[in-house]
Amino acid sequence: MKKLFLMYFLLIGTVAAGYSLSNAQQLPDPVKKAKGLQKELKLTDAQTDKIATIYQESSQKFEKIRVAKHGNSDKMLPEISTLRVATVKKIKGVLTPVQALKYDKLVSASDKNSSSSGGWSDGWSSVPAAN
Repeated sequence: MKKLFLMYFLLIGTVAAGYSLSNAQQLPDPVKKAKGLQKELKLTDAQTDKIATIYQESSQKFEKIRVAKHGNSDKMLPEISTLRVATVKKIKGVLTPVQALKYDKLVSASDKNSSSSGGWSDGWSSVPAAN
């Protein structure tokens, strides 16, 4: 009976650990995120491709910062803030003036609705639900 309980708890622990590892730091797909922005801003396919590339680069830079700072969010924050500003600037460089205004509103709304900020302004955060 003891062996049965031991095996049961080992199985539960293994499943829980596997679940935690599989869900740890799953970054959003830059192409899907860009496609979502395409719907929000009525982007052309060329704009969407450029923004997907920007999101991908942003995500890769974020990952390098995360590894270098050992995931310490306090130490990561200054570099992430700079990266987010640069990402927004690059994206706005792809947009028309009308799209850029709408994008500013999306970024502002996602910043207000998220405690960790992000959303449309970077390549590593999940996008907020559409309104």
